[in-house]
Amino acid sequence: MHSVSTTDASKPALRRRLLAMRSGLTADDIEEAGASLACRALELPELARASTVAAYVSVGREPGTRALREALRARGIRVLLPVLLPDNDLDWGADEGPDGLVSAGRGLMEPGGPRLGPEAVTRADAVLLPGLAVDRRGMRLGRGGGSYDRVLARLARAGTDPALVVLLYDGELLDAVPEEPHDRPVHAAVTPSGAHRFA
Repeated sequence: MHSVSTTDASKPALRRRLLAMRSGLTADDIEEAGASLACRALELPELARASTVAAYVSVGREPGTRALREALRARGIRVLLPVLLPDNDLDWGADEGPDGLVSAGRGLMEPGGPRLGPEAVTRADAVLLPGLAVDRRGMRLGRGGGSYDRVLARLARAGTDPALVVLLYDGELLDAVPEEPHDRPVHAAVTPSGAHRFA
């Protein structure tokens, strides 16, 4: 794990630093990392034995999710994908493969099929979360939009306990990230070099 300097003590400053690091990645870097992530993620029993996984469609320089989503579907696992609502909450739809995706606002891709409702995520056995970093306690630093904070709060209200897994690049596991009272730790992070579990 890496140390975060005191100059990066705030969430906005740390986000800027991490996004700057990602900006140097090439399309080949992202594709290669996505393939490795799929292999490493499928080594997690929580994903391998799941019947439903809530995932997401990676955009820009996020760690690629396509290979992992395809591998999950090939195993007969139902994959849910988010649909961003006007208030930044998330609805969900079934992942029917690349041909089932449609363009959405903000450069996002979403499932074009029926909407399943925001509560659909509570039926997932595992939830893949986007993030910029995770620390040794499992605290996740997201992009700051709050959509996944709502998902985590919804899961808590429903009393469900799916495996919470963040997909990251190597170098994004940090000693500490800033946290707020509403932040919840995740169970694992997967990077191209392996899976990392948190107590």
